[in-house]
Amino acid sequence: MSESTNPSSVHNPELLAIYCNDHLAAARGGIELLKRMIAEHRDGPYAPDLERLLGELKEERRFLSSTMATLGFPIRQYKQVALWVGEKLSRLKLNGGLLHRSPLSSLVEFEFLASAVRAKRSGFETLRVAAETDHRLDKEELDRFIDQAERQHEWLTHTRREVAASVFGGRPEVAE
Repeated sequence: MSESTNPSSVHNPELLAIYCNDHLAAARGGIELLKRMIAEHRDGPYAPDLERLLGELKEERRFLSSTMATLGFPIRQYKQVALWVGEKLSRLKLNGGLLHRSPLSSLVEFEFLASAVRAKRSGFETLRVAAETDHRLDKEELDRFIDQAERQHEWLTHTRREVAASVFGGRPEVAE
């Protein structure tokens, strides 16, 4: 079978399986962080956008899981568990408040989430590159998720600047 008709002609499929498992585990960590942030901001102005972001992350995770099944890649549960535990342990960080939540916690969470969304976008871009040689990868969905991640990052960047201004003073738009 020629490379042009072989749907699985991607180079290094074993490495792509590892890569996808890493991104799937990161998605779980992001979902856990978002759930915590939603609980913390449930009565605030960020709640609706955090809820929307959670729904989008869950959709992206389902897509990645489904894509891995299509490609015949097993899901490595130990990576899923490790990220879940890591997210729980991240709550113990010292941030200036031992008995109560520090305002710095929200800033750090929004910064982390913005960085994670950038990494997630890169992951979808990498899969989009692989889609050129493996036609089992859905190019249109990957393009949609790349665009979605860009919108998510724009909102998170703006929100992170607002939170920074509320913690330290200043105007969020100065950083633009």
